[in-house]
Amino acid sequence: LRKDLDGLRLAQLTDIHYGPFFGRADLERAVAMANECKPHVTLVTGDLITRRGDDLAGCLRVLRALKAEAGVFGCHGNHEEYADAMDEATALGARQGLRFLRGEAAALRFGQATLNLAGHDYQRLGPDPLQEAEELLRAGALNVLLQHNPAVFPRSAKVGFDLMLAGHTHGGQINLGVLNENLNIARIFTPFVRGEYERDGKLLYVSSGLGTVAIPVRLGAPPEVTVIRLCAV
Repeated sequence: LRKDLDGLRLAQLTDIHYGPFFGRADLERAVAMANECKPHVTLVTGDLITRRGDDLAGCLRVLRALKAEAGVFGCHGNHEEYADAMDEATALGARQGLRFLRGEAAALRFGQATLNLAGHDYQRLGPDPLQEAEELLRAGALNVLLQHNPAVFPRSAKVGFDLMLAGHTHGGQINLGVLNENLNIARIFTPFVRGEYERDGKLLYVSSGLGTVAIPVRLGAPPEVTVIRLCAV
């Protein structure tokens, strides 16, 4: 890690699912928690809403209060896709100071070092996810990928991203302990459910996020505002 990136703080909010079960007061509290950490960069990694007709504009008005030294960036999740709201969210976000990265990258300079922040819309599992992601890499920089779906982490690592930040799983949302095993629906779709993972020297962090889907219940997966501090080793 370059000296000027040592100690850099990245705040992450994900899976807000803004609506009746996670509303304005809840999101304002989460935004305040992120700001309290004085992040250098703040990241929103998808699922602002759940379905078409949800208050996307209201969600983004609350997110307008996010503060970060080098800016606020995001990527879209599967629920923006389901709601056919990716273009609208991108435009509304730009007005509120939140730049959604859609197959593009932003080079953020810190002293003599560069953090290259790339983002992709929600990627489905398939033979070749993250197509053309190699073109988003920047030589000599710390390359960080925002991607809602943690299941594509092996591809992210193979491409060469040093760190991938994801959500999507809600930490399992409902976790049941059975015979020393932690069972949840997310494990059917991906082994990357919550927390930090490593592959070939590349890292993934999966945030449990904030909201819920299907039923307004979390069990063994408390909501979180994530702050990642980059540290030289």
